[in-house]
Amino acid sequence: MGRILIITTGGTIEGQDYNSMENSSVGPTVSIEVFLQSANITYDYTIENAFQKDSRFITDEDRLHLAEKISSSNFDHILITHGTFTMAETAKFLGKLGIEKTIVLVGAFILGTEQNTDAPFNLGYALGSMKHLREGVYVAMHGRIFLWENVRKNLDRNQFEEEF
Repeated sequence: MGRILIITTGGTIEGQDYNSMENSSVGPTVSIEVFLQSANITYDYTIENAFQKDSRFITDEDRLHLAEKISSSNFDHILITHGTFTMAETAKFLGKLGIEKTIVLVGAFILGTEQNTDAPFNLGYALGSMKHLREGVYVAMHGRIFLWENVRKNLDRNQFEEEF
């Protein structure tokens, strides 16, 4: 596997705690770079920001901006940090475009700024899985990989699962 482009979009993985649907202001955040350095990640990666949003506010225009960023990059492996509320929708949007790259979306259920966050595990798992995946769009959460066309977030169980 060559170089990896990590695109950040905001969300819980970065410790963004949105107060309410009406107020999209955030508290303290953590850089994805901090997680990568603390895990001593040696992959050749570049981090770019697409936007910083609670994923409930991500629009198709934002997703198109993300797709353009991916398509115009010279990276074949793309990791997108994303809020979990609409991660499956973004994966489906990107998957339908048929971009010929390996694209993995990852997020966290517990704020990246919290002591017991799942962010570092999910991030490490997503990065480690990338080299074994073919071109396509995937969601990596809690030790599982889902294809874009059959993933959903189960709000009752607060987990990602296959959608049939």
